[in-house]
Amino acid sequence: MTETLVSSASKEVRIGFDRPFVIIGERINPTGRKILAEEMSKGDYSRVEADAIAQVEAGAHMLDVNAGIPLADEPAILADVVRLVQSITDVPLSIDSSIVAALESGLSVYQGKALVNSVTGEEERLETVLPLVKKHGAAVVAISNDETGISEDPDVRFEVAKKIVERAADYGIPREDVVVDPLVMPIGAINSAGKQVMHIVQRLRNELKVNTTCGASNVSFGLPNRNGVNSAFLTMAIGAGMTSAITSPLHAEVMQAVLGADVMMGHDPDCANWIRKYREPSAEGEGRGRGGRGARRRRRRSG
Repeated sequence: MTETLVSSASKEVRIGFDRPFVIIGERINPTGRKILAEEMSKGDYSRVEADAIAQVEAGAHMLDVNAGIPLADEPAILADVVRLVQSITDVPLSIDSSIVAALESGLSVYQGKALVNSVTGEEERLETVLPLVKKHGAAVVAISNDETGISEDPDVRFEVAKKIVERAADYGIPREDVVVDPLVMPIGAINSAGKQVMHIVQRLRNELKVNTTCGASNVSFGLPNRNGVNSAFLTMAIGAGMTSAITSPLHAEVMQAVLGADVMMGHDPDCANWIRKYREPSAEGEGRGRGGRGARRRRRRSG
């Protein structure tokens, strides 16, 4: 069984085939969030702090941290945010940037074993990101595209993932430390997008024996009731073998879908996590053995 271990200074998270699905909170990302981008570029991280705490309280096992702001000092901001988030939460982080200098900056201040997001199959990225991952003893997200772009053929995407796993091994990075993103496309634009992901995830699990992740909300882009589509997608993806996803834990229906899928896959022994989350508190006086209604009836009859 393949397990990917990531950690903070005080907490470990294991991503694995027979483990509960891992939710990586997506909210600390200024892309498409104008106010957050403006605040972060000015050194105001109050919204970052609130987002970090809210996501962990909602059930995120890890947090993705991104500081991609045009014309800003991304390496410095990313390092600041990594330090801040690690000071207020104990969950491991995914350090997310397309800029190698920013990844280096974030990793240099990180306490624990981070997940680097990400490397692609492009030669330049392989040659710059993989040595960095090895240097810092991190794990890495491998995105299944290369110089030719993103193929709509899932078998082509599988071959790109295989190439990345093999190149990682050349740098001394084991397959356990490579988490493949098969790339989720908007199903409103590509009708077969869901089936593509299920197909490649099964191949990645059975043939490459690697863990998987994705940007789950991509699947519903442009559609109404996005959380409904995201929930259906995650349930099916977990059934196909996906082991983690970068998504928002703040939507109750999404978290319910993930916890329910864990139950159905046998990844929640005795339904313990489900019961802990959804069991209604007992009314006062209930569940007290002989103190219940049956005992009262017996006492009345005996009198």
